[in-house]
Amino acid sequence: MRSTADLLTEYGASHQDPTNKRLHWICVPPIVLSVLGFLWCVPVPAPFSAVSQWLNWATLGAAAGLLYYLLLSPSLAVGALAGFVVLLGVTHELARLPWPLWLTSMVIFVIAWVGQFIGHAIEGKRPSFFKDLQFLLIGPLWLLAAGYRRLSIPY
Repeated sequence: MRSTADLLTEYGASHQDPTNKRLHWICVPPIVLSVLGFLWCVPVPAPFSAVSQWLNWATLGAAAGLLYYLLLSPSLAVGALAGFVVLLGVTHELARLPWPLWLTSMVIFVIAWVGQFIGHAIEGKRPSFFKDLQFLLIGPLWLLAAGYRRLSIPY
């Protein structure tokens, strides 16, 4: 397994342009939100859905992501946990809208990915996940690591 520093450095290599970086700050959180929204829509087997409205594929997906982040960096995993709590709360509220959550998630997903690809067109480099799908999980961590650096929090 590559180190966290290696993964963040490799991801950062195709994210040097200031506009691309800004677009990633704007677009990555909504992409994560939309993926959680899609997962929230997947039906849960009846015995589990009776336990809690929070026991669903979105919370299980977030837990799996947290486990991966914990393996990479316990410090960054704490920040990711906070981010997942907020995004799951937003997802819960979006599910209460009078139209289907999958539709809201689809609109957010498409708009945010258009922003990502515009950023990479400006950068002149392909998105990292074309090389390695693991970078779909590294993108949010890269933003979190940048925030940690700004606040002088070690990771």
